[in-house]
Amino acid sequence: MATNPAVPEFVEERLDALFAPYARTDAPGYCVGVRQHGRLIYRKAFGMASLELGVANTPRTRMRIGSTTKHFVALLALMLEAEGRLRLDDTVRLHIPELPPRSVEPTLRQLVTHTSGLRCYIDLSFLARGMAMMAADDVLPLQARQSRGNYPPGERMIYCNSGYMLLSKVVERATGQALPDLLRERVFAPMGMHDTVAITTDYALLPGAATLHVKLADGSYRRGIFPQEAFSGDGNIVSTLDDMLDWLAHLRAPGRVGTPAMFERMTTPCRLDNGTLHRYCLGLQRTPYRGVETIQHAGAVIGGSAQMQTVPAHALDIVIMSNGGPLSPTKLALHVIDAVLGDAVLGPRATMARTADFGDLVGRRYRTRGGIVFGFADAKGELGLSLFGHDAVPLRLEGSTLRLEFEDAAVGPLAIEAGAGAPDVLQFGECGNVEPARRIPDPYDRGATTLAALAGRYDVPDLDATATLEATADGGRLHIHAAGGETTLALEPIADDVLLWKNVDPLVPFVGAFVVRDDGALVLNSVRTRALLFLRRT
Repeated sequence: MATNPAVPEFVEERLDALFAPYARTDAPGYCVGVRQHGRLIYRKAFGMASLELGVANTPRTRMRIGSTTKHFVALLALMLEAEGRLRLDDTVRLHIPELPPRSVEPTLRQLVTHTSGLRCYIDLSFLARGMAMMAADDVLPLQARQSRGNYPPGERMIYCNSGYMLLSKVVERATGQALPDLLRERVFAPMGMHDTVAITTDYALLPGAATLHVKLADGSYRRGIFPQEAFSGDGNIVSTLDDMLDWLAHLRAPGRVGTPAMFERMTTPCRLDNGTLHRYCLGLQRTPYRGVETIQHAGAVIGGSAQMQTVPAHALDIVIMSNGGPLSPTKLALHVIDAVLGDAVLGPRATMARTADFGDLVGRRYRTRGGIVFGFADAKGELGLSLFGHDAVPLRLEGSTLRLEFEDAAVGPLAIEAGAGAPDVLQFGECGNVEPARRIPDPYDRGATTLAALAGRYDVPDLDATATLEATADGGRLHIHAAGGETTLALEPIADDVLLWKNVDPLVPFVGAFVVRDDGALVLNSVRTRALLFLRRT
């Protein structure tokens, strides 16, 4: 009988060195679990589960896994499809008729693959009401109020929590059971995942669960609470290292829950209408890393994050959960792959675009006709893409093409054909859909004039909100008022008809751009919300 390859003795030392900076008593931290060939090779916790109570994280600490929840709901949908209760090719409105009709109706499959074109209800709520709590009865009406989507179904892929919120309602209506009960009865109990639960609000008290922590600018922490009373299949699971490691092993060799055919479908990349093959599957992503293929899905909530990743060819399973640690578990998981497999197994790293080779682009901004605004900045020696004013994300270089993959930004892939210098026009591609992007002239010194001309009241029908734009001494402010809450966006004009915006609340770090229409309306665009109209009152 073949034996499993031995794990090198130095692996634990490498992993200890990687996580040592987070072994603190004055900060939140991480729970880390690693198995290879079924053998547990690392299971440790770092930092504090509760700074308030002085309780440390342990390997048994429960933590939210955020959007890693999504593939569990996708599996439920496949199980119900096998029972004849729904079909992934059903239109969404067949199951949720409250939604408005569209010229092309998105399907359940498109909900699962983030290709429905729907706007994200979480982003919409943050825009309308900031951190005000969203009641359970608010969720579906907010989605149904949208007069249009981001794009036609199947055309592009933009990460959208609404897809899994709506899919959760579909499986609940198909079975007559609440999603937490369905997950417990059909997945967690058969798997023996006894410490894993789905809970709908961060206000719930859960024994053994870590407190979520958000670090403020002054270095202090506050409690992380997601402003929602109806957390659904887009991110409502709390789990532990052991349960998630068991689940990853089952994902590679399914037997107790679902069928092998279901898991094969869950890990099959989807194809967009233009033929582009996308790495996102049914709630999971197939992501190459240094010559090996990984299956993974990350998750984030306010004050916490997680990553679940497996390298099937090497039976390497990694779970990292955080309650407010400073570094993304997604990045840490890649460092774990480096430490365990090493350079002898792994291939070269992706080629990154160096700032030194694209110096003329640094500081330049461009805009597409569709309202996408992007710029370039230095990111520690690498050329970074700043999409809608976001912090710059390093770009990969393939020949003459600058690329940002879906896993880098939860949108795309994005591709920019880069020649010499900073040309007046660049070809910008989103999910294979290419359009010209024109350079925004700089510097721009008419900001005060632009803001003064735009000051006044606006109606935002899709948010059921009103807005007031005011010009201030240090720039503009747009105050959005909706039932139960409000939010304020700081404005920066970068052209006569383009304003960058940023939410002033540090707990809601959303950014985007407004394009000013000829009729005075403002058209809001961001990474996950497109063409949201602010209509100027006459």
